[in-house]
Amino acid sequence: MSNKGSIGNMGTMGTMSGMPPQVSSGSPMTPSGAVVSTTAPVFEQSYVENIFRLNLGKVGTFYFTYENNKDWNAKVYTGVLEAAGRDHLIISDRATGQRVVLLMVNFDYATFEEPLVYQYPGVIGNPAVVRNCR
Repeated sequence: MSNKGSIGNMGTMGTMSGMPPQVSSGSPMTPSGAVVSTTAPVFEQSYVENIFRLNLGKVGTFYFTYENNKDWNAKVYTGVLEAAGRDHLIISDRATGQRVVLLMVNFDYATFEEPLVYQYPGVIGNPAVVRNCR
């Protein structure tokens, strides 16, 4: 009796009689494996592109640095915030109508002359904050 070739006859690996339940990331489960459904609100994480998206239409000044560029290392753009993505933002100049696509990899910071809408993850609305700025 030879064991040669018996490995291929062991059966199909990976098939199960029941599939585990589909679980969204972070969903709680009971010890028996049942998914507990929650009605907790889902919030976006606090990334700069989300802050920009909450403030589309506002005029801002955007500061960028371009390393290894001998002609201009830093550049400042002022315009209306039109769109924001994970890796870019689009601003426009109201006077000329020109639109500029700016890459976030070069982004340093932005300033705005008006209050910003900001919703921190887990906080509903835009809570009023009293600050003593002197």
